[in-house]
Amino acid sequence: MLQPLKFANQPVAVAPHDADGDNANMNAAVPPPQAQPRNPLHGLTLEAIVTALFDEYGWDGLDSRIPLRCFAFEPSIKSSLKFLRKTPWARERVEGLYLFMLRERLRNMRP
Repeated sequence: MLQPLKFANQPVAVAPHDADGDNANMNAAVPPPQAQPRNPLHGLTLEAIVTALFDEYGWDGLDSRIPLRCFAFEPSIKSSLKFLRKTPWARERVEGLYLFMLRERLRNMRP
């Protein structure tokens, strides 16, 4: 006979059921995501960010600003996205460069 698993001798919390046998917590409405009006990255995909950076700097410019193999050796949008999705620190640098690019564009538009 199989014994139930015990994890660190902690009791397992069981969600209450209503009269129909449904889980009461499952019926709660999920709140909509909050709007982020001051976040310039909100709503942008990583693909849109990489494409904009490529259009602005090219692969050589990207490699000189952020030295990554995905920008230096046989670069493509697809290979860059694959690497950046798996590597959080590199994605943060790319997002930072994108924000820098947006700030520079705003500075250049001012008289």
